[in-house]
Formats: sequence, C-alpha cells, structure tokens
Amino acid sequence: MMSATGVLLTYERQILAWSDRDGYADPTGDAARLPLRTLLAAVSAAEPDFVPTTITVRNDARAPVAVTAGRNNTLLVNAYSAAVAPQGGERLRAFFDAVTGWHRWFNVAGEHRAFARAITGACNLAFLFLVLSGMYLWLPRTLKWVAFRTRLLFNAHATSGKARDFNWHHVFGIWSALPLAVIVGSSVVFSYTWANDLVYRSVGEQPPVRGQARGGPEGARRAADSRGDRVAGTNGERQSGAGPSGDAVHEPTLPFETLFERAAAQVDDWQTMTLTLPQAAPAGVRIAIDAGNGGQPQRRHSVTLDPRSGDVTAWAPFSSQSTGQRARVLIRFLHTGEALGITGQTIAGLVSFTSLLMVWTGLALAYRRLVRPWLVRRTEASES
Repeated sequence: MMSATGVLLTYERQILAWSDRDGYADPTGDAARLPLRTLLAAVSAAEPDFVPTTITVRNDARAPVAVTAGRNNTLLVNAYSAAVAPQGGERLRAFFDAVTGWHRWFNVAGEHRAFARAITGACNLAFLFLVLSGMYLWLPRTLKWVAFRTRLLFNAHATSGKARDFNWHHVFGIWSALPLAVIVGSSVVFSYTWANDLVYRSVGEQPPVRGQARGGPEGARRAADSRGDRVAGTNGERQSGAGPSGDAVHEPTLPFETLFERAAAQVDDWQTMTLTLPQAAPAGVRIAIDAGNGGQPQRRHSVTLDPRSGDVTAWAPFSSQSTGQRARVLIRFLHTGEALGITGQTIAGLVSFTSLLMVWTGLALAYRRLVRPWLVRRTEASES
C-alpha cells in the first residue's frame, strides 16, 4: 500500500503547481503590477474574516500572489487586476491529501491514528531489513559473471512463471536496492524517535526536544512542507485564518516591494519568496527565500530585515544550520526524491513501482516454495 501510494505521490508538487495555472495573468506590454498593499486590501474586501499570515511571490511576472492564513487556507490574487480566487485544483488537493493519509496512517483520523502509524512504522522497519538483507541474499553462490548476469539482467529464456518471477525479483531488487534503502530508511526516521535522535547523535549533536521549534529556514517552513499537517486539517475546506494572537496584521513601514527587493539581493537567483506578516509591531520582518523547486532545502534561506530601513539584521542560509539539522531536513526530502530535483522524484517513483513488483514476485516465489509443497503433501496424505 505504501509503495502504491508512493507512486501516486511522485509528482504531487508539479501537478498541484499546474492546477494553479488558471490563476496566472496574461498582461499586456504596458501593464504594471499593483502594489502588494493594494492586493492585501483586495483580500480584506473579498474575505473580511481572512487574516493573512504570509505573502508569497514567485519569480514570474504572470504568477499570482499567494496570501495565506494559517496552514490550510490560501488565496491567489491577480497581480494586475487584484482579482481574488481560491487555489485551483480543489479536487486534486483533496485527492493527494487522501493518498498521503493512506500512505502514512491508512487515512485514519482521531485517536486510532497512533495505532495506524505504529503499523506503518513497523512495516517500514521490516521493509528496511528486507532491503538490506536482500542485497546479501542476491549474491549468487558461484561468483562468476554468468551467475551474476542472470540476476543482474533480464533473462529472455526465463519463460516459465517460476523462472520469470525469480529473474524479475532479482533484477528489480538489485537495481532499486540503494535508492529504496534511502527511501525506506528515511521513513524509519519519521516513524521512530530513536531513529530521529540517531541522526543528530551520529554527528555529535543532542537531539532537539520534542515540540521545540527548530531554527533556520527549515524550521520556518516545516509546517508548510509537512504533508501530515495538511492531512490533519479540514480536507480542503476553507477557513478563516486568524494569526496566533488573533490581532490584525501590523504592516512594515517600508513598502513590501522594497523588502522583497532587499531579500532578492541576498541570492543569485530565486523562485519564491515568502514574507511572514507580523501580528504585532515588528522588530524585524522575516522573508524565506527558495531558490529551488520547493523541495530542495539546501536551496532555502532566510533573511530578516529592519521594517523601517530595510537593512539586513539577520541572514540564515541553509549552511547556517547545524550538521544535524541539515541532515534531518535533507532526509525529509530525500524520502520523496525532491532534494535531487525532478530526477530524484522520478527515481523515487520508479523504485516505489519496482517495489510493488518485488512484493508480487516475492509472494509468488514464497507460494511456490512454501505453500504449494505443503498443499501437495496434504493432498497426498488425504488420498493415502
């Protein structure tokens, strides 16, 4: 089940981005983008109960501005007409939320979720053992090229069901073993506290206390990137999103455009920038900068600006995090392959698919080796 849902989730990020393409503008040559304060005013007029917490701009003149309240409620604002619309692909988002729920905890809600997570965690741990031990069992008894070739490459002469399953199991198994070990091993880190703590202790650091906010760009983006947080929400229902204190937003003195320009100057290129709107008189305005595809933490940075002068008061690139923090957040995105871009995602999807084939061929081989002989003996005993 986890392999099948993993295949379905392979290109989730790209598909959801595609679903928002209807919100992109097609401006004429002399069209000018409206000030961000004007866009926020349009949001307030359209949704009076909507209290924005972040503003996200993309490095694309046609892209809408995303204004978010809380974790699950995002509105898209046309940068030229100030037209306000919810995110596109509502059914797609609900579909991926459900698939993620099945992937992580059988889509169980409420008090039974912990039990469901215990099951998937145990399955991940068992699967990791199968993958690692399978690398050893894959080795032929005779260390000759002919023996290796029959397990390394598809065999055209393996025409019977037993021979085909044996050949496929070994070929798919060895070619996907290393990336599958990374994917399954990373899921063990998510499932067990001892595995999570081991990541930090392996580099000589103390694990962070549960519930304690992590520093750096990863900590600030953790909620937005956690599929579990999104699944635990309202299944696509839109909510008003008051800030932590429920107070109105305190806008910085400088124009938002100026703050974004100062932040953009900190990196050579960027894809998205997200400004956190303060809920009280701001001492500093924080902007998260993503120069990657959204799933590459090594290309995420954070800058804090003085709201009056625009001076940089704090600069936190990915490299500013501790070794343990960097390792932990990379593990999160190596699980989906996103840390390595579209190539990594494709590899993760392919090995998830091959693991399905290994489950099928493994069950078939086990049936022929264990169950069928037992059935034959039982039939012979009954006839005698």
